[in-house]
Amino acid sequence: MHVLDFEKPISELEGKIEELRHLSDGGDVNIADEVGRLQAKVDKLLRQTYAKLTPWQKTQVARHPERPHTADYIAALITDFTPLAGDRCFGEDRAIMAGLGRFRGASVMVIGNEKGHDTDSRLAHNFGMARPEGYRKARRLMDMASHFGLPVLTLVDTAGAYPGIDAEARGQAEAIARSIETCLDIRVPFVTAIIGEGGSGGAIALAAANTVLMLEHSIYSVISPEGCASILWRSGEAARDAAEALRLTAQDLHKLGVVDGIVPEPLGGAHRNREQTIQSLSAALDAALGELVPQSGGVLRAQRRDKFIEMGRSGLA
Repeated sequence: MHVLDFEKPISELEGKIEELRHLSDGGDVNIADEVGRLQAKVDKLLRQTYAKLTPWQKTQVARHPERPHTADYIAALITDFTPLAGDRCFGEDRAIMAGLGRFRGASVMVIGNEKGHDTDSRLAHNFGMARPEGYRKARRLMDMASHFGLPVLTLVDTAGAYPGIDAEARGQAEAIARSIETCLDIRVPFVTAIIGEGGSGGAIALAAANTVLMLEHSIYSVISPEGCASILWRSGEAARDAAEALRLTAQDLHKLGVVDGIVPEPLGGAHRNREQTIQSLSAALDAALGELVPQSGGVLRAQRRDKFIEMGRSGLA
């Protein structure tokens, strides 16, 4: 497992536990008792460490390569999944996975950023950073879902929209703006979950939903800490200070009313128990949809638009 800097004391204890498990009982030492003692120490240290994570440490957890990604959630939660591709304008963008399927027996449209798990898949998915055709695909499929009366689920995990010259040449800003416009316009239940990083317009393009959920150790911000530091402090080394200033944690954003709910992660973060994380998010998505499905399309659209307009007014107060 990839070990974060602040997890090293925990990792050292876990290493000792693994060594002991490969030994047989003998002499005056009872291996099982010693393993139990060390495991209790690991649990206590994990609890103490994760109870007081700084915003920068939460950023590291949100970026952990072993957190479950969109593909993992789709595989575990969506049955009869049928991928849909292309923006009908330029081409396919694999940074955004999307398709039709069933969530707990109900038909839904699922759209999400996919970062990839290894070097090859990360390159194939462009590290979850979408180009314009990705957002145009998302917009096309949200319109399709609205036409057929299907709820929309989006899973956000991106450092931001791809900033390359080719993306800008194909209208990146316009594609993001149109995607946000479509988010606010569709007349079906719409739930978003920030499962890792929610970066800049690349995230909000998929996240202007009726209900916005965040995993406990995910982050959501107008800019990455490194980008903010390079602008305000003229140095990427000030990323820790930027993370503090950005108020990007789930806890801060819930207090500010930017997100509607926080989904608890297992002790030590989602990367330590992927299955439990997936099931926790499944329950939270089901509860959110349960509140929205009975409402009419007009009410859903008005509630969503009023929510984000009011958020802007509150920010100006």
